[in-house]
Amino acid sequence: MRTLVAGGAGFIGSHYVRSLLSGRYGPDAEVTVLDKLTYAGNPANLAEVAADPRFRLVQGDITDTECLDRLLPGHDVVVNFAAETHVDRSIADAGSFVNSNVVGVHRLLEAVRKARIPTMIQVSTDEVYGSIDAGSWTEDDPVLPNSPYSASKASGDLMCRAYHHTYGLDVRVTRCSNTYGPFQYPEKVIPLFVTRLLDGGRVPLYGDGGNMRDWLHVDDHCDGVQTVLERGEPGEIYNIGGGTELSNRELTTMVLAECAADWSVVDRVTDRPGHDRRYSVDITKIKKLGYEPRTPLARGLADVVAWYRENRAWWQPAVAEGTPTTGERIPAC
Repeated sequence: MRTLVAGGAGFIGSHYVRSLLSGRYGPDAEVTVLDKLTYAGNPANLAEVAADPRFRLVQGDITDTECLDRLLPGHDVVVNFAAETHVDRSIADAGSFVNSNVVGVHRLLEAVRKARIPTMIQVSTDEVYGSIDAGSWTEDDPVLPNSPYSASKASGDLMCRAYHHTYGLDVRVTRCSNTYGPFQYPEKVIPLFVTRLLDGGRVPLYGDGGNMRDWLHVDDHCDGVQTVLERGEPGEIYNIGGGTELSNRELTTMVLAECAADWSVVDRVTDRPGHDRRYSVDITKIKKLGYEPRTPLARGLADVVAWYRENRAWWQPAVAEGTPTTGERIPAC
């Protein structure tokens, strides 16, 4: 199968690419990665597959219609991980999120339609549902986003729905809970805390630390995406969760323990504007397709801390100067 992975040099996208080419999902993968290679898109994330003849990396933007029209024909599926994703950045600059997560999704959908690509997977987030006090969101619940980031992702999801209903496009949407794992850029809470603690630094905890999140290992996230690709239905939405819900304070306690630190290095900081209190998704629907999260948080977190401890050459340049690179020339679209 010829797969185009948009955003495939980022954290989750690169993990999916490595999984495809490792044979985790079958022996016949051919992969094209299209990535803008911004601060979070790093060619080093793909170093282990760079020499594989079934792989190519192209630097380009999903908002570039000419690039998409040249690159997409001949592929069997498009999986779109490309997005601006950090809530704090969206509060500071909402426009870039609208450009990538709304305009970019529209242009990708249009290119998929014109190129007659059989299937597209749009990777989204549980944040589109907003905050929930009790229970869990199902795929039939309305989207009620509360940040510029989640609003932009919800808009992209709705565009996918429209292209399915209007044009008959086989596009399927996945909505994941908070994902963690190796190669995650150190702005999200787990890699931010781990890298600072490994350097003997301090970590910030928003508000009272009571915000609740479900945690999903990147292995399980990618398995969920592949499950939807192989067994999902056109036009449908599927929640992907990890089954471990913790407050930010509880998560901080676990990270501190793994890094041999204590609460004396935690700074309580003013909560972010509009910070959602709790996310929780019901994963009954995807479980009916055979999906089951397999990585317990305690084990996954220990593995992640070990990875960051052993791979300082990957993250220290990112912390100091921005995205580390391989130094290789990447062909532009």
